[in-house]
Amino acid sequence: MSAQAAARVGAAPRPARPAVAPQQAPRLRLVRAPAQTRTRVPFVVACMAILAGALLTALLLNTTMARGAYEKQDLDLEAARLASTQQDLSAELDRRASAAELAASARALGMVQARSTGWLSLADGTVRGGPAVGAAG
Repeated sequence: MSAQAAARVGAAPRPARPAVAPQQAPRLRLVRAPAQTRTRVPFVVACMAILAGALLTALLLNTTMARGAYEKQDLDLEAARLASTQQDLSAELDRRASAAELAASARALGMVQARSTGWLSLADGTVRGGPAVGAAG
């Protein structure tokens, strides 16, 4: 059984509460609706401007990178051409430095081959061997 049921069955009636002096009800006043809600147009325009700026930046960056790729390709081709030229010049230098080519170039300049060689002794200042004047051939 609940406490309220037990109180009804065996309890005496409660004394009435003393009357409380009525308090003044709060005064209500009229509140106006907000004059105007804020518009979202500036926010939307700012978001669109940021998006347009980001897209423009991406486009410029992509264009710059493409231009750099073309320049790199041109420079790679130029480097390959110069490497080929260097190899050709090195081969030409090796050909011209050969003994047969040096002898032919010397004859073309009017030089003659020596018949014998001589040595100079630095200790006593004498010439050893039999140097001879070369004959025009």
